[in-house]
Amino acid sequence: MKLHIGGWESKAGWKILNIQKRDNVDFVGDISDLSQFDDCSVEEIYASHVYEHVNQKNIKKTLIGIHRILQNSGKLYIAVPDMDILCKMFLDKDSTTKKKIDTLRMMYGGQTDEYDFHYFGWNFDLLKNFLLRAGFKKVEKVKSFSMFKDTSELISYGEPVSLNLIAWK
Repeated sequence: MKLHIGGWESKAGWKILNIQKRDNVDFVGDISDLSQFDDCSVEEIYASHVYEHVNQKNIKKTLIGIHRILQNSGKLYIAVPDMDILCKMFLDKDSTTKKKIDTLRMMYGGQTDEYDFHYFGWNFDLLKNFLLRAGFKKVEKVKSFSMFKDTSELISYGEPVSLNLIAWK
């Protein structure tokens, strides 16, 4: 099985886990509790702009849970807002008020519903360190996954604002 966490776009060969019941969602649940999945039961996991929604106290547990359900040599495709890019955008002396507010929404979540809040900010070094400590063997930064039409491809004010990594178990 291939698991798309936080998604809603149906794609052949992929099952969807989302915290909200929506069309195309196969499993309702929270990324921080993957107990509904057996050990080594998932070939690949795709999680775009979901991991920043994990409460700080659950960060380590959540990555260990993802590692647990991945098959040996399985891949995690993980995308999060890139705090290095977002901080530069916010601090740019030429930033307009609108650009600053838009950037803050990418940092802290759009806050459109009870799930749309960000609890943590990530850059490459920080996320790579957490992934390695959770047991992943290799972590690589990529420009694009070219798998789903989602926030991992977002360009804001001319900047790609997503940090896209592939981690191998």
